[in-house]
Amino acid sequence: MKDLDRHLTAAWQGRISGCQLGKAVEVFSMRQGQAALTKHLGAAGALPLRDYVPLPAEEVPDGMIAGCCKGQFEASAADDDINYSVLALIALETHGAELSTEDVARLWLNHLPVGMTFTAERAAYRTLLNRAAEWFPQGAAPGFDVTECADNDFNDWIGAQIRADVYGWVTPGRPQLGAEFARRDAALSHRSDGIYGAMFVAATGSACWHAESLTAAVDAGAQQIPADSGAARAIELACQNLGAGGDAAIRAYYAELSPVHVLNNLALVVWALLSFADDYAAAIGEVVAAGLDTDCNGATVGGLWGLFHGEVPGQWTDPWQGEVGVSLAGHDRITLDELVKRTVDVARQLAG
Repeated sequence: MKDLDRHLTAAWQGRISGCQLGKAVEVFSMRQGQAALTKHLGAAGALPLRDYVPLPAEEVPDGMIAGCCKGQFEASAADDDINYSVLALIALETHGAELSTEDVARLWLNHLPVGMTFTAERAAYRTLLNRAAEWFPQGAAPGFDVTECADNDFNDWIGAQIRADVYGWVTPGRPQLGAEFARRDAALSHRSDGIYGAMFVAATGSACWHAESLTAAVDAGAQQIPADSGAARAIELACQNLGAGGDAAIRAYYAELSPVHVLNNLALVVWALLSFADDYAAAIGEVVAAGLDTDCNGATVGGLWGLFHGEVPGQWTDPWQGEVGVSLAGHDRITLDELVKRTVDVARQLAG
């Protein structure tokens, strides 16, 4: 098996750097659309996108985050994508293989600021707060079911998928277990394809440890979700459109969906990961330039790419200097070294 320390370091580096790249233009992309994103990056001389987004020489466009642009940060910015990765790590440190959906709910209430939740997570959190006195008076009341929180209008959007990576990282060669951890987490706020996207990402991460290629890892991940699901179709669509420009066909196919739906973003993740399997900058650069949920997709592609290859170019990691912004209760920054050590410890504990 691949070296735990090396590959988990690269997984965190890849995920954080990809998130930082996409965060600069996430809101801009959603408000203005992919065509406007392409126009802006082209005018800035940043296409193809192979580095952090340059800071505009004049006025910063509405929705662009200047503090995430090239040369404007010395630590990665706090983001919900990274929050959830740290929270998954805390969940496994606390509960190990016995982790349940109810445990995830308690961790949200104790660690996750509601202001850093969105769409399905915020709706689920609202239900949790409304039922907290009943469900958690002095621990769990017998027979309660927090999956009631998943009865919301966003339960097939991307939220659960961005929470899944760590479950795959710490279950080397056991994609079924990685997918099961992701399912338990996702069930708090999502259903159907919203859950399957999370299971796929975790299972693919688990498979990355032994797979001979990223294609083989994706195939192994896809085996953990229903073959007749929308998520499986999204993976298939991505594989049918590999190569430069394939993202256009994906966006066209899912033109009616929200830019934060799980299916269109999942398809872009698979497309970028497999189309640029040997080039980290191209993989995250192309998936961010493709629009939709740019920070989420940059993070997922970056994490899986780094996990598989065990190395992320210093061009991407040097600017944030191993300092990781988070916004969880009691935390505003954490070091990469601490995250890696804790993740290695969890992986070893789960391996028995």
